Amino acid sequence: MKYSDQYTLITGATSGIGYELAKIFAANGHSLIIVARDEQALERVAGELIQQHGVDVVRISRDLFDPNNAFSLYDEVKQKNLKVDVLVNDAGQGLYGEFADTDIQRELDIIHLNISSLVVLTKLFLQDMLIAGNGKILNLSSIASKVPGPWQSVYHGTKAFVQSFSESIRHEMKDRGVTITALLPGATDTDFFNKAEMLDSKIVQGNLADAATVAKDGYDALMSGDDKVVSGFMNKLQTSMAAITPEPMLAAQMEKQQEPVNHDK
Repeated sequence: MKYSDQYTLITGATSGIGYELAKIFAANGHSLIIVARDEQALERVAGELIQQHGVDVVRISRDLFDPNNAFSLYDEVKQKNLKVDVLVNDAGQGLYGEFADTDIQRELDIIHLNISSLVVLTKLFLQDMLIAGNGKILNLSSIASKVPGPWQSVYHGTKAFVQSFSESIRHEMKDRGVTITALLPGATDTDFFNKAEMLDSKIVQGNLADAATVAKDGYDALMSGDDKVVSGFMNKLQTSMAAITPEPMLAAQMEKQQEPVNHDK
């Protein structure tokens, strides 16, 4: 079987939205480089994608909480002589709780994962795409990028960076053959809330979006060269209202949505 010699690299590809994106790309004939920390999960997902779609799937295990591993990931891709024409920066985490009480070391790790490693990979693969004259980058933003986030202050802050960063470099790349697209989901049914230790949050008790639907929205927007896509009607409505709502009011609204179910404050 002849595989495509152009690869789509997806971080956080073994669960949640990243996993669903990997399935969509594979179903559309893309050769893949899937990246995650868990080698067993990588093997499981690769086996599934190869069996179901017959695409080439390269597995690379990296802990992107350390930005140095983003550099070594790029180096390994180059050493394997793989050409990446689509980059999907999906890997990301949050941490639940009031900022005064949360673990600063874990928050610094999250900043490195959500921002530093994303910036490293974007820069390095973007430079190659410019030389090639074409490429696409999908950055996982969030509707959290549009509003203050009591109980998730660091996560919301990192996503505000991702959104602004994506919009900025998209403008720089205008008419240069490379497009940057931001995917803005809302609360989605993934392992995010478990990892963020926020299963007691009110937002988790509500209706969570389907990760496959979110991934399809992101894929379609990326392939169309769109600047961004807000996944879900209610999320579109929320982001539109956020643009005209005073920030103190937005913060109060988000606090009510994200506070613990039995919070007395």
